[in-house]
Amino acid sequence: MAELLTTPFGATTTAMEVIEGIDLRGKRAIITGGSGGIGVETARALAHAGAEVMLAVRNIDAGEQTAEDIRQTTGNQHIHVGQVNLSDLNSVRAFVQGWQGPLDILVNNAGVMAIPTREVSAQGHEMQFATNHLGHFALALGLHDALAAAGHARIVSVSSVGHINGEVDFDDIDFHYRPYDAWVSYGQAKTANVLFAVEAARRWADDGIVANALNPGRIASTNLGRYMKDAPVNSAQSGLASRGVSVKNIEQGAATSVLLAASPLVESVSGRYFEDCNEAGPHQPGIRRGVAVYAIDPDNARRLWNISQHMLNEA
Repeated sequence: MAELLTTPFGATTTAMEVIEGIDLRGKRAIITGGSGGIGVETARALAHAGAEVMLAVRNIDAGEQTAEDIRQTTGNQHIHVGQVNLSDLNSVRAFVQGWQGPLDILVNNAGVMAIPTREVSAQGHEMQFATNHLGHFALALGLHDALAAAGHARIVSVSSVGHINGEVDFDDIDFHYRPYDAWVSYGQAKTANVLFAVEAARRWADDGIVANALNPGRIASTNLGRYMKDAPVNSAQSGLASRGVSVKNIEQGAATSVLLAASPLVESVSGRYFEDCNEAGPHQPGIRRGVAVYAIDPDNARRLWNISQHMLNEA
């Protein structure tokens, strides 16, 4: 295995510490889920460095409130809000059609976690896969030309250590035949986030586009965990702190996203998985860290891309 990329940053580094000294004036960024959780602090850091930032959100009112807060705290007035529902491919297409000009940074940040009972998207796909992966896949494909036009564009996919809960079941992605499990479903979707980065890195390298995935860590007090009280806790979810997972604040949780979106330390790095601002090593059983082999497997990545493309073509 190639030597892992390391940086001076770590688990307690904040987004603002990562962005210090970086100038993003003239750069344009889209952040999905930019009105809550680590999306806000990712947006704030990029705005602080001078980027023009679009918050791609479901709730326009919440997005506008967040945008105004970022304008006030950073002095950057180039903060915009666009509506997109990632679980509805028609909404994704409408958002893409409204985008004009090049795009330097795409942060696929929004997500849902551990929906307790099986739900389906507007197009009939299992909701966690549809929202966390398929919507972002459609968004990235739709924005490909804008990313290519920017030159040296970056795609950041927010995955999770939860990807070690399960790989993509290519024979039953939508849980038509196997029993639905909130954490297995979440694991599958988060594995898909990593596989997307692996294949996008390969396919779009000649377009100057890099793509990476990350585990932000276990973050206290974000809306992502809104289903936690209803979702069954399995053995993989218990004892987190004792097996390599510590709780971060939101500013720390956004640091790895900001690193991959903006830092010169990872310029031209592509197709990799990071955690705590450093490239992750292989997952070791019993420890909730690292990247599963199946999540960076190039054959799995190609297969997922083709299946996802087929799903978009059917919609």
